[in-house]
Amino acid sequence: MSEVTIPDASTLSGWRKSTYSGNESGSCVEVIDHHPAGVPVRDSKTLAGPALVFTPSVWSVFVTGLKG
Repeated sequence: MSEVTIPDASTLSGWRKSTYSGNESGSCVEVIDHHPAGVPVRDSKTLAGPALVFTPSVWSVFVTGLKG
C-alpha cells in the first residue's frame, strides 16, 4: 500500500473534528469528508502539520474497528 501525505494540512479546507474527540484535552483528530484523494486525517494541535490520506475503504475498516 502506498501512503499519501499532504505536507501542510492547513492548505485544505473543510476539516471537521471527530465526534469521538473530547473537548477538554485538545487531543483531536480532524478529517475531511468527500475529498477527491481519499480521507485526509490530521492532528488538530498541528494545523499546518502533515495529513495522512487514506482510501475510503481503509478508513471505513479503521472506523468500524474503533466502534467495535
